[in-house]
Amino acid sequence: MAAAARSFVQEREAEPAKQARVAGSELVDTYTVYIIQVTDGSHEWTVKHRYSDFHDLHEKLVAERKIDKNLLPPKKIIGKNSRSLVEKREKDLEVYLQTLLTAFPGVAPRVLAHFLHFHFYEINGITAALAEELFEKGEQLLGAGEVFAIGPLQLYAVTEQLQQGKPTCTSGDAKTDLGHILDFTCRLKYLKVSGTEGPFGTSNIQEQLLPFDLSIFKSLHQVEISHCDAKHIRGLVASKPTLATMSVRFSATSMKEVLVPEALEFDEWEPEGTALEGLVTAVIPTWQALTTLDLSHNSISEIDESVKLIPKIEFLDLSHNGVLVVDNLQHLYNLVHLDLSYNKLSSLEGVHTKLGNIKTLNLAGNLLESLSGLHKLYSLVNLDLRDNRIDQMEEVRSIGSLPCLEHVALLNNPLSIIPDYRTKVLAQFGERASEVCLDDTVTTEKELDTVEVLKAIQKAKEVKSKLSNPEKKGGEDSRLSAAPCIRPSSSPTTVAPASASLPQPILSNQAFSKGFHL
Repeated sequence: MAAAARSFVQEREAEPAKQARVAGSELVDTYTVYIIQVTDGSHEWTVKHRYSDFHDLHEKLVAERKIDKNLLPPKKIIGKNSRSLVEKREKDLEVYLQTLLTAFPGVAPRVLAHFLHFHFYEINGITAALAEELFEKGEQLLGAGEVFAIGPLQLYAVTEQLQQGKPTCTSGDAKTDLGHILDFTCRLKYLKVSGTEGPFGTSNIQEQLLPFDLSIFKSLHQVEISHCDAKHIRGLVASKPTLATMSVRFSATSMKEVLVPEALEFDEWEPEGTALEGLVTAVIPTWQALTTLDLSHNSISEIDESVKLIPKIEFLDLSHNGVLVVDNLQHLYNLVHLDLSYNKLSSLEGVHTKLGNIKTLNLAGNLLESLSGLHKLYSLVNLDLRDNRIDQMEEVRSIGSLPCLEHVALLNNPLSIIPDYRTKVLAQFGERASEVCLDDTVTTEKELDTVEVLKAIQKAKEVKSKLSNPEKKGGEDSRLSAAPCIRPSSSPTTVAPASASLPQPILSNQAFSKGFHL
């Protein structure tokens, strides 16, 4: 128990010293390359160098740090690649490297650190390299308003350095002062954090599983995070006052992990500004500036109540997840673009009560057979229903009366292979058939002529049906006069949009014109 309670600093001090072992060698062309295994705590990585690299390193250390000239095993001209010489040299070079690491137990000299790739894999080396980069280019990057790309391992290293509580400059070189990083992150507006799948570089480091803290970023407007574990990301909520656009992909198992990580600490919570009812253990501030959120390509199975914390969202992308039901979106009064493509939706019943103001809705790649829940989405302009299970033309009638609908996609549904599919679908839109673009193809005059014929045939069938069933007609007329059509008061005014073009997908390169590349 006592060991578990030790502070991070104590744990770091208890870690074994860095080690370098020459694990073997290989012949490349006419020279031998030595394979060096470097160990720093639980992290290991591989570096490869030929003897001449060792010689160059030694010359610099002799000049800069006055180490013993005879420490490095001498050159051999004859038989330099013989097996016996190589094996002996492997042992001698390992002793050489271990002697150097023992001589410099704290921060290794720059030349040695680079030789062993500390600037890629070791905490002090990573932060020193990052600080020097920002010392030289930081102001230029901030002035240009460019996106700054950084890896989880770099953020992990900065987080660990700050937790150690040591001086911000341990190497004696002012360029490597941690303060350069903190000054830059306080002012940065556009951030991209991208992890890697599998081990990082030549190491055993699983970069996507490393914890890191983003609270050092005080002014973020846009952030893109991918291939990280959302459960290990701390401090993102510190950007609530300024963050307008957020993308978290290949990282989360729930919306709560991203939007309200602190909810795990409380039994009951409510968003700031709502009327509190019952037992509430926490009031959580909202993401007051967030208007665009991309949580696509995750493992999210439900749209949970955390959406109450993003009341100003206009663009929401939840594509390529495992969402089963459209839920809780009634809290998003400003939502106009919703992407739920490639989920597991099988029903749209009552969806109009949750998406009253939606203009663009992407439902491609789900399990939908019926469209009955879409008939009251009076503001809908763009609708993508590709790759579903719709097989009845009757289902299209549910959207045929929507007054603003201009773009519809139904390809790769069973009904899309029936004869005269296009004209039969367009006929469901009645007088608005000429205004509808089906499957990204503009309606032709020939198709419109065929639609008119189909409408005439349908009308004739209806007249004939009424004449043959006068009693049914009278009953229908009486019901219609008793129940006048009243549009729900919550439905917005149906104003035709200025442009008929489909909006770009959420967080596309255009949306991230500052430099995001998804």
